[in-house]
Amino acid sequence: MPTTGFERRGQGGPVAAEDYGADSENGDHIDDPSEDALFMLISDLNDADNTFVFIQPDEDEPDWFASVAVLDEGRYEVVRRDTDRREHDVSVETAIRRIAGDLTKWLAARTT
Repeated sequence: MPTTGFERRGQGGPVAAEDYGADSENGDHIDDPSEDALFMLISDLNDADNTFVFIQPDEDEPDWFASVAVLDEGRYEVVRRDTDRREHDVSVETAIRRIAGDLTKWLAARTT
């Protein structure tokens, strides 16, 4: 059964990070997004008025975040940053399904 991303942990897929959300520039917000929800948010990005999605814990000074931003011609910049683990990765990707899958795995490794 496909998930919408609106389910809480345990119902929408295994994600270790607690209480995090995804926000897009156009104001869309999804709590604890599933892989399918991330796919939808990234698919809705464009180079006019909805250029990025930002994912982070719901806390004042988060230790980690991820973002996806539109570049051009179907390319996306993906940033993953985790200060606790001293990780900072920036890549350019084209396959939205792969971006959503990779982010879901990365999020599963985050704990708050």
